[in-house]
Amino acid sequence: MRIGLVGTGLLGNAIGLNLLKRGHTLTVYNRTKSKTAQLEQNGAKIARSPKEVSENSDIVFTVVKNADAVKKVAFGDDCIACGKHDGLIVCDISTINPISSREIAQEFANRGVLFLDTPVMGGPNVAITGELVMMVGGDKQTFEKCKKIFEDIANKVFYLGPNGTAHSIKLAMNLQIAMLALAISEGITLARGAKIEPEVFLQILNSTYFKTGMSENKAYKMIKGDYAPTFTLTNLKKDLDTINEAAKAFGLSLPMATKANQVYKDAEDSGFGELDYTVILDYLEEHSKSK
Repeated sequence: MRIGLVGTGLLGNAIGLNLLKRGHTLTVYNRTKSKTAQLEQNGAKIARSPKEVSENSDIVFTVVKNADAVKKVAFGDDCIACGKHDGLIVCDISTINPISSREIAQEFANRGVLFLDTPVMGGPNVAITGELVMMVGGDKQTFEKCKKIFEDIANKVFYLGPNGTAHSIKLAMNLQIAMLALAISEGITLARGAKIEPEVFLQILNSTYFKTGMSENKAYKMIKGDYAPTFTLTNLKKDLDTINEAAKAFGLSLPMATKANQVYKDAEDSGFGELDYTVILDYLEEHSKSK
């Protein structure tokens, strides 16, 4: 299958490089053309529009900022749907509201295009080697057609049911990221306040049932002040917005998600937005001193 990719930010670029390395034919589009340079150097064809991507692809992946961006590349000027042809499949890797995902799926169906939601867990560092975790929602037969390509992108692929289900689980997963970063940050802050080296806190934490991938890896970068972004604080704050919007649509109130959203918003307003989300440690330390 010929593959198309719309959106070549940090994650999209890494996914594209992995697909090229595995021998796939790839056509890509990004609004900022300079962000396609590395993919072009590795053999990708650069398209002038999302329409040109879909015209030259059997399966198109979108990796963009939010639901509005998905709708724009899907149905706007020179859009993915504008280049539809028999058998075209569109897969959305973006993190969006499951309600929006169902709306997008229905609009594609109205235009005769198959659509799957395919969000992933993992950053560019694992996308480049095809070791993401992928969640899939949509038609089961369409999923089966795409499964081999999905398995080149992710080493674990979960089919979850109708459109919207994958994005629901993705939001639940990103809520874990937000909360873990807060918990580790306050643990480090407390240890430092007690005049204990944070490495001691992490060593003991990682000797227990409560260790996580974050505490075993990113936490050591955090205590060194290394916040080179793999997933920016602004993007995580955007996902917390979406989490709370989805909860409201489901008739739920998530008090901790609401509080976390405010903390990340305050950190973004304080200028931390373009750094890695784990910079929440610096924000919390700045605001931890008793008044």
